[in-house]
Amino acid sequence: MNGPTANTRLERDSMGEMSTPAEAYWGAQTQRAVENFPISGIRFPRPFIRALGLVKLAAARANAALGLLPGETAAAVEAAAREVMDGRLDGHFPLDIFQTGSGTSTNMNANEVIARRASEIAPGAGSIHPNDHVNMGQSSNDVIPTCMHVAALEQITGRLVPVLERLAASLGQKAGEFSRVIKIGRTHLQDATPVLLGQEFGGYGRMVRGCVTRIIGCYPRLRELAIGGTAVGTGINTHPEFASTAIATINELTRLDFAEAADHFEAQGGKDAIVETSAMLKCCAISLTKIANDIRWLGSGPRCGIGEIVLPPVQPGSSIMPGKVNPVMAEALLQVCAQVTGNDAAVSIAGAAGTLELNVMMPVMAHNLLQSIDILANAVALFDERCIRGLKADAVRCGGSIEKSLALVTALAPAIGYDKAAAIAKQAHETDRTIRDVVLEKRLLPADELERLLDPWKMT
Repeated sequence: MNGPTANTRLERDSMGEMSTPAEAYWGAQTQRAVENFPISGIRFPRPFIRALGLVKLAAARANAALGLLPGETAAAVEAAAREVMDGRLDGHFPLDIFQTGSGTSTNMNANEVIARRASEIAPGAGSIHPNDHVNMGQSSNDVIPTCMHVAALEQITGRLVPVLERLAASLGQKAGEFSRVIKIGRTHLQDATPVLLGQEFGGYGRMVRGCVTRIIGCYPRLRELAIGGTAVGTGINTHPEFASTAIATINELTRLDFAEAADHFEAQGGKDAIVETSAMLKCCAISLTKIANDIRWLGSGPRCGIGEIVLPPVQPGSSIMPGKVNPVMAEALLQVCAQVTGNDAAVSIAGAAGTLELNVMMPVMAHNLLQSIDILANAVALFDERCIRGLKADAVRCGGSIEKSLALVTALAPAIGYDKAAAIAKQAHETDRTIRDVVLEKRLLPADELERLLDPWKMT
């Protein structure tokens, strides 16, 4: 069943409700929102619509348990809300994310769709009203922030954290594979003292594990739900046990241990948990940017660059140069990280827009946060599977640069002093000779002592 588009003209009865076509589930408020906000064509993503259906299902079940909603009506609303959760009615959620800042348009969209579908499911239940029945005990002002937290935590736990953990494991595996590959270290893009290629990759793995730790640290705040606060946080027009009863159902269906907000005024007037989570996603993007850039540098060449690692030949060949293998997976990840960083800026600005008892930029916050989670999860998975797991070390290339490095002189400084070491490095550079040759020529150290000091394994 296909929902009407923004250009559809609906026939209405005297009360403003839709009369035809029967399969169109929008009500008057949704239609007005469609007509008034055709701004971007960007809709709320599937995880948010799923969360919206979940909250409506939980609300209907809670109201029935509290004796506020007739059983047959509640069952019909639950069934319709389940269809929203499962994506069967996505075509009936046409609204732009750039709308009223509370997300009221989208909350009413859900209420109207669920009410109309529930009436079809259980015609004997009588007329099911979007406000009186589907929205019972709720307000857009607590439903939308609740959906934001539910959708974000479901996506983070179900998608993002698992792929980050797999990437960390892959990097750790490469650290083990490369644990005997010695190469020159670099600082300021200049030669430094030797390191093991495995040590570099071990550092990358630690960075990704740090990303996971920081993101998981947001869970306690994301688990607090605004539901039950209704309009301004006081809980007007809702049963005192509504929030706890509805959240019990949400937990049953998600197994994510949500709880009622400790302070409903904070939960609705501020969006600090969303801002914090977005910031941790940005931090993750920054770490991944460093890793992806390093992979590009280390794999540059293959003959005229650093070339210490060999990248899997994903998308070999350029538009003009046959056989050229570009670091496409690293570059794709870099672009995603740039987008996530920009998304965080939008979330930060929106988070500062809490005015008195309500934040009025929730839709754009939800869009940017959920997009960041989605594209990070996708990009990290591909970077892991199609780049990191297939990386190989060029041990010959790595080792070949060690003896030529002027930075080897660092190991001699404790034995001959900093000034003499600097002079040796300068002479070796000017004469295009190795540190070893210059020291032997000057007889500054016995050959066996020089060999011991210049053994790169001792320096790592």
